[in-house]
Amino acid sequence: MLVTETTEKKSKLKSLDTLFIKTYGCAMNVYDSSRMSDLMQSAYGLRIVDEPADADVILMNTCSIRENAENKVYSELGRYKKIKDKRPDLIIGVGGCVGQQEGERIQQRAPYVDIVFGPQTYHRLPEMVKEIRRNRVNLTETDMPEIEKFDHLPKPKVEGLTGYVTIMEGCDKFCTFCIVPYTRGAEISRPPEDILKECQQLIDAGAKDISLLGQNVNAYHCENEDGETVGFADLLHLVGGLEGMERLRFSTSHPMEMTTELCEAFAEIPTLMPYLHLPVQSGSDVILKAMHRGHKRDDYFKAIDELRLHTPDIALSSDFIVGFPGETEEDFEMTLDLVRKVGYDSAFSFKYSPRPGTPAAKAEDDVPEHVKDERLQRLLALLREQSRERMEKQVGKTSQVLVESKGKNEGDLQGRTPDFRIVHFKGNPRLIGQTMPVKITAAYNMSLRGELLIED
Repeated sequence: MLVTETTEKKSKLKSLDTLFIKTYGCAMNVYDSSRMSDLMQSAYGLRIVDEPADADVILMNTCSIRENAENKVYSELGRYKKIKDKRPDLIIGVGGCVGQQEGERIQQRAPYVDIVFGPQTYHRLPEMVKEIRRNRVNLTETDMPEIEKFDHLPKPKVEGLTGYVTIMEGCDKFCTFCIVPYTRGAEISRPPEDILKECQQLIDAGAKDISLLGQNVNAYHCENEDGETVGFADLLHLVGGLEGMERLRFSTSHPMEMTTELCEAFAEIPTLMPYLHLPVQSGSDVILKAMHRGHKRDDYFKAIDELRLHTPDIALSSDFIVGFPGETEEDFEMTLDLVRKVGYDSAFSFKYSPRPGTPAAKAEDDVPEHVKDERLQRLLALLREQSRERMEKQVGKTSQVLVESKGKNEGDLQGRTPDFRIVHFKGNPRLIGQTMPVKITAAYNMSLRGELLIED
């Protein structure tokens, strides 16, 4: 822990009552933010507020994946400084991947930041806050103590019907464009007994739809209490069979570890939902090699074929990077070809931008910006067309919809199908939390319309 003395005089401490958390990035960051909230509520009884101006503690849970991530963090911090200028007792913390990557440089540039911490040390937040309030110091916690944090987290809470459980941390793949191995560390898996306990706690607290999270969940492997190695497919069978489990999902996967056992799991585990996010990034073997992805396009096709052999209607999504260094028009056409052959339900697509600290950042960013823009638009147009076609194929089908909330329109309810599509339909709010048969009557770009098939 790096401790920096401040010049502020000690004063009578004001009680801490409120917490604001700003979350960027992936589902793992959403999970981490919820656990930070649990920690601070357990330690200080803080209530969550929607505006930073109303908070006694402001935490930023950052992501370093997107372009200009650091600049966006400093821009947001500038807004928080104005609040702290009026209320010097306000505590500001920067966590997550930018916190890990930048470390003490954040406090050198923004000395009003009290705490900088990484993804593996947020469990120490209560003691860090206590130290700051007692001794008026700035703290930096960016070491990587494997999965120590999970032993210090309180019982998880559930808001709504969804729950998230991190089953592993880090990544060993070292894709040349990705900063995650440097900010989250090496792959380390949690014991299966701990995962099962946390999942059961979420179920008992009302969670109906649980997602297992990791940078590469497929690589999960850990010994159980009997010394037997539990792989990811084994874990899915264990979690999927928990009492009260209704819907199980996972993210994110890597094509290199799409085993036969994992493909079969979708057909064998009734609670495992037919939806998979399987990033590919490019359809060109040349670019995949430059990205250090570890697989070729044919390997990806084989994984998709095996998945659909066992679960023909599985919904698929993916990630794509356009304009990676060295990408030619031929390379990009291979990406379009892959998209046409796979047929995606949805996807996330981005223009390449170099991330400081990654191997790819050392290469010349030689694809002109206007070429990246043009290619991205072509890819997005194809993906939108596919998504629309696959949404329209739902019309006339009956789906089991988990009713999540009221809809935006009067009298509407909103829920999700097993394959993660949003459905709006008329119904009584008392149905929230139940799974109901809904006939799909119309398809839109991002959602479906349906009719409840039984009296509500």
